[in-house]
Amino acid sequence: MTGNDINLEMGLSLPIMEHFYTIQGEGRYTGTAAYFIRIGGCDVGCHWCDVKESWNANIHPIKKIDDIVKTAISFSKTIVLTGGEPLMWNLVPLTQKLKESGCNIHIETSGAYSINGQIDWICLSPKKTSLPKEDVYASAHELKVIVYNQHDFKFAEEQALKINKNALLYLQPEWSNREKMTPKIIDYVMKNPQWHISLQTHKYLNIP
Repeated sequence: MTGNDINLEMGLSLPIMEHFYTIQGEGRYTGTAAYFIRIGGCDVGCHWCDVKESWNANIHPIKKIDDIVKTAISFSKTIVLTGGEPLMWNLVPLTQKLKESGCNIHIETSGAYSINGQIDWICLSPKKTSLPKEDVYASAHELKVIVYNQHDFKFAEEQALKINKNALLYLQPEWSNREKMTPKIIDYVMKNPQWHISLQTHKYLNIP
């Protein structure tokens, strides 16, 4: 096992696809300035994923968490961990250092892996190919279901039955099919007002 392998296992280094300061475009914190850390690696395999280049962790540079934190906190104290699937990795050291720096940590996850690390806001976006773990259902703060076709409304209802009662419920049109599905989502939310609409507003604003 190489030094990089050991550091990855211990969470002292992570494969980082990209990191950037922007405006959160989705869910509860839409419109909030935040620093995004996109961690490489995902085995969930959604066919409509818009960041498939994140899937192979081996093609992304390995960065020490000390360097990641130093850069992140120079921009914002609101940090979003995303991917890929960030919970594939040991996030304990990274989140500990971010918390020591006074950060509020959000994560966007499919829930296919159990929660680890210190996370303040969990956005669960479940996928049919690999359903969430029970602990993620229990601790998620928001449930965000991507709507690509009509069957996804049924999937959303099934997921809402599993999520904890305090979680906010969002339906979000898949970007490539948004013109067809957005009117259907509007109609569904008007009939089922416990749900809210989430849009990928960052794409409309042409920002990362």
